Amino acid sequence: MEKQKTRGNQSGEKLLTILEYMVEQEEPVRLLDISKDLQLNSSTALRFLTTLVNAGYVEQNTKTLKYYPTYKICALSNRMSMHLDIRTIARSYMLQLNKIFGESVCMAIEDNMKSVYIEVIREKNQSLMTVQSVGNTAPLHCTGIGKLFFMNYSEFEIERYIQVEGLTRFTDNTITSKWQLENEIAKIRERGYSYDEEEREIGARCLAFPVYDYSNKVVAGISVTGPTARLTDELINPRLEDFRRITMEISKKMGYKMFD
Repeated sequence: MEKQKTRGNQSGEKLLTILEYMVEQEEPVRLLDISKDLQLNSSTALRFLTTLVNAGYVEQNTKTLKYYPTYKICALSNRMSMHLDIRTIARSYMLQLNKIFGESVCMAIEDNMKSVYIEVIREKNQSLMTVQSVGNTAPLHCTGIGKLFFMNYSEFEIERYIQVEGLTRFTDNTITSKWQLENEIAKIRERGYSYDEEEREIGARCLAFPVYDYSNKVVAGISVTGPTARLTDELINPRLEDFRRITMEISKKMGYKMFD
C-alpha cells in the first residue's frame, strides 16, 4: 500500500507548485488566477504566497496587487552551478595533491556559517574521523578549511559568528575565545594558509589553502588531512609551494587575478 503523504509534505509540494507556476508565467499574476489555475482556495494560495514573499522569492506590486517571482531563485541556481564548476575544475588538482602528500584531500565551501564538504579524495589508509564525506558540515573555528573563510569576515561578522555558532571546545587545542580567533585569522592572512592542529580531533592534523574567485573572495578551501605522526612539518614544508601553486591555478580558473 502506498504510504499516505503527511500534511507537511503536501504543504511543501503546494508551495513549490505555486513558485514553479509563477516562474512559468510571462507576466505578474493575480491571486485569483493562481487560485483558479492551481485549483487552490484563495486563503490557501494567499498563505503560501505570503510565505514566499517573506522569504524573498516573490514580490507583490502594491498598485496592481499582482505577484511576480524575484531573482533570488536564480541566485540559488548560480551558486549551485558555481559549486559544480569548482568540483569539476578542482578534482584533477586534488588528485595531484593526494599524490604529492599521500594523504586525504578535501574541498569545502561555506554555507550558513559552516563548512560544507563538496569533494573528497580519500586516502585508503585514512581512518580518522576528520576526513569528511561529501555533504557533511563542520564548524569554521576548529577546522583548517573553516578558518580560511574568516578572511572574508569583517569584525562585526566575526562577532556575529561567535554569538550565533559559539566557539565550541572539541579538544584542548580548540580556539575558544575571540582574541584567539582574531590572532589566528591574522596569521592566516599573513601566510596565506591555515592549520588545524588537533583542534577538532586529537591525533589529526590539517593544512588548508584558499580558492579565490574573480572578486578576490575566498569561495572554497582545499585541505590535506592526516595523522600527526605522518603529516609532520618535515613532510609539509617542502610541499607548501606546490600546494600554493595548485590552489592558485584553481583560483585563476575561477576568475581570480593576483594584484601586486
